[in-house]
Amino acid sequence: MSASHAPDPRPSSASDHASAAAPPTGGRLAVVGAGAVGSSVAYAAMLRGSARSIALYDIRAEKVRAEVLDLAHGSPLAGGAEITGGDDVACIAGADVVVITAGAAQAPGQTRLDLAGTNVKILESLMPQLLAQAPDAVFILVTNPCDVLTVAADALAGLPRGRVFASGTVLDTSRLRWRLAERLGVAPRSIHATIIGEHGDSEFPLWSSAHIGQVPLRDWTDGAGAADSLALSREELDRLGREVAGAAYEVIQGKGATNLAIGVAAARIVEAVLRDERAVLPVSSPLTGYHGISGVAMSVPSIVGRGGVERTLEVPMAEDERARLLASADALREVQRSLGL
Repeated sequence: MSASHAPDPRPSSASDHASAAAPPTGGRLAVVGAGAVGSSVAYAAMLRGSARSIALYDIRAEKVRAEVLDLAHGSPLAGGAEITGGDDVACIAGADVVVITAGAAQAPGQTRLDLAGTNVKILESLMPQLLAQAPDAVFILVTNPCDVLTVAADALAGLPRGRVFASGTVLDTSRLRWRLAERLGVAPRSIHATIIGEHGDSEFPLWSSAHIGQVPLRDWTDGAGAADSLALSREELDRLGREVAGAAYEVIQGKGATNLAIGVAAARIVEAVLRDERAVLPVSSPLTGYHGISGVAMSVPSIVGRGGVERTLEVPMAEDERARLLASADALREVQRSLGL
């Protein structure tokens, strides 16, 4: 299903052209699930020019038609990506990247891991259908708990290593950089700090390698230059880490879902794949021997390109950070064991 448009009878102006978005990146993106998250992924991808073609699929015919029309109506103002979709899975045929957002949503007071059983069952039914339509695609899981679902999807798909992964802590890392920028008065792009581990309660910041520009975060001062003028104490760093880990709960409590920021995060990952950027992003993929961890999917700094996750980077960690990573793996492994994964 694609939306058609009548020609605009008004002449175009220079200002119309000046405000148009850049032409979209080549490649075909499919988004599975037209709920709050899926629609936000498609919207962010359209605005950012992440893909030449965007298809939105959902089994709810009226809902997905409405979302496709709403997106298509704005497409000429946002770079002109082709917007299609519908309730027939064939609408995603030939996709280069498939972003999966379908599944039960996280409710107030519910952890991401609480969703595991329900969403694994949904994925078991869905994955074979997606593979039949887009056998050469890279598959990106956004549905929670994304780490557990990535292990399930990877086993179901049987694709080459790296072709199935999750958005992981890309959004959590953005939250951390935004919060540090706000606290220290520095542009977010100049802050190099990463959240790793489970996309959930056991995630944590990798403080030992965090920098602001070229300055290690733990050496950053308030500008006075004295040794006792360090801007961030260990206690404040711990508090910031907890604040970021719990940020989604605050958003869910207030508006019912997190959708806008994860839409942008997913679009950013899609661009890394379609543009073959080989960008370093903290996405979640099945690990083998990573700091001694195997059999679970967790977020660690990874090179993302046309083949998906092309390499995980075994970054140096302080002893307490490695202990937290192992504990995060244990929490995920316990959930997988309960589900027979």
